[in-house]
Amino acid sequence: MWEYLTDPYNWSGPEGIWARIIEHIWYTFAALGLSAAIALPIGLRIGHTRRGAFLAINLGNAARALPSLGLLMLAVLITDQIGFLPVLIALVALGIPPILASTYAGVSGVDPATIDAARGMGMTGREILTKVEIPIAMPLIISGLRGATLQIVSTATIAALVSLGGLGRYVVDGLKLRDFPQMFTGALLVALLAILLDVMFAVAGRIAVSDGLKTD
Repeated sequence: MWEYLTDPYNWSGPEGIWARIIEHIWYTFAALGLSAAIALPIGLRIGHTRRGAFLAINLGNAARALPSLGLLMLAVLITDQIGFLPVLIALVALGIPPILASTYAGVSGVDPATIDAARGMGMTGREILTKVEIPIAMPLIISGLRGATLQIVSTATIAALVSLGGLGRYVVDGLKLRDFPQMFTGALLVALLAILLDVMFAVAGRIAVSDGLKTD
């Protein structure tokens, strides 16, 4: 594996390690962005209104329970194509539940006395959501995004199963060719990328969260 990683040839070209890392990051953030665009508004709404939580959370958990490979095959059958779209559908299905659950938990967990105080100051429902509930819920919202990122970046290797790129290419091709250094290199790079993204979200969380809500 060390020889594979230190060979300059393996890092260059359209199929080199750098190109595969960029592809993997693209798959991850495309799925994460779409997951957040779907889950955040729903989580904020049901957390603010306390309506529809049972249905939304249970549907999200049901999607999380489905195996990623099964989701991919189902998406291929539904879209009738092999490519980025079915991979995106499978990854988004994994990314929505942690974002939805954490956003709902964060907003619904705001102290009712705080909301009553804001309402007594003349704030509208939208102002209470944006100026009170979201800032207080931000630690849990960031936590949900971190969890979704780890789920997606580790599962994005399935893109290789439908002839796409990413770091999963090394795992799938290495297994097929019995090239274990290549396979282990792919697995290691996915793990390192997941750790790097988790640290980035941890730093972003500390920046985004109000000083009054930090524990240290």
